[in-house]
Amino acid sequence: MSDQSTPATDSGGSDDSGGFGRSSSSDSSGSAGSGANGGELIGQIAASIRRERERSGLSMAELARRAGIAKSTLSQLESGAGNPSVETLWALGVALNVPFSRLVDPPRPVVKVIRAGEGPVTHSERADYAATALSSCPPNARRDIYRIEAQPGEARASDPHMPGTVEHVLIGAGRALVGPTEAPVELGPGDYVSYPGDTPHVFRALAPDTLAVIVMEHI
Repeated sequence: MSDQSTPATDSGGSDDSGGFGRSSSSDSSGSAGSGANGGELIGQIAASIRRERERSGLSMAELARRAGIAKSTLSQLESGAGNPSVETLWALGVALNVPFSRLVDPPRPVVKVIRAGEGPVTHSERADYAATALSSCPPNARRDIYRIEAQPGEARASDPHMPGTVEHVLIGAGRALVGPTEAPVELGPGDYVSYPGDTPHVFRALAPDTLAVIVMEHI
């Protein structure tokens, strides 16, 4: 990425003929994501640019300046109205100090289950005390912690949170179905699960007085 100190200037939409969502008649072989999935890809790129900009603490004007593109162009890209060229995305990646792939195909959280008695354990030398590492916090992430008390009945169905959100759940007592709406995992005391919080997800208590701790991780 050392040869990108002079990225191409974006004029606010006119440089998008070779972009990701639509292909031009003169150079369709140079585009990616054209056709039915083009809108989905552009929306994904828009969310990635916005997420990485907010994580870096840059204003829209400052990121546009560093990338050498117009602020209006960046605004269009973040709203999903623009169709970015490879050069524009590469310049944004350099300005944000992230790989090009992070904007085009960001890493997707997966469902991770650790049952009671599993996981790496560290023991105390002076007390009957054992600590099991369930999850390490990514750089620059914020985590909010909640204690949950739930009874059997209708599930708590949650809409997707902000892009990049991950939820961590540890069951203290009772049993519950927890995780992505299409494939929740049954958990008992001491069981842990993490899953994408930016997709529909549920928490359904299966036993009276179910207790859990939920940690919401925002990147």
